Amino acid sequence: MSLGIDHIGIAVTHVEEALTLWRGTLGLELAQIEEVPSQKLVSYHLRAGESHIELLSPTDPASVIHRFLEKNGPGIHHIALRVEDLDGMRARLLQSGYQPIGEPSMGASGKRIQFFHPKTTGGVLLEICATA
Repeated sequence: MSLGIDHIGIAVTHVEEALTLWRGTLGLELAQIEEVPSQKLVSYHLRAGESHIELLSPTDPASVIHRFLEKNGPGIHHIALRVEDLDGMRARLLQSGYQPIGEPSMGASGKRIQFFHPKTTGGVLLEICATA
């Protein structure tokens, strides 16, 4: 079952400008900066209560985030739900007809993640994640 919102991923073109808003003006604590080479991005996690705002800054024009920014501009990229059992929730979603994107993989903060296609989730790129 879902334990709540883990994070909201926001694609940014200018990370310093985004940090000015989220950290500077709103006062959220910058909890972690992590390069995620497999996704060709740098992840900036800002603590928002028990959840995080994750700023996603591409490091390569071939990254999914770079392509998202070219197509849509900056904005919300995905919503991630924290789950206890990633494999169990994945199976439940598959059984209900939701389309995964690839296979489970390792994301930022050492979490196992699985994305589901927005065409099957009401227009929202859904990520489920669990601590490995």
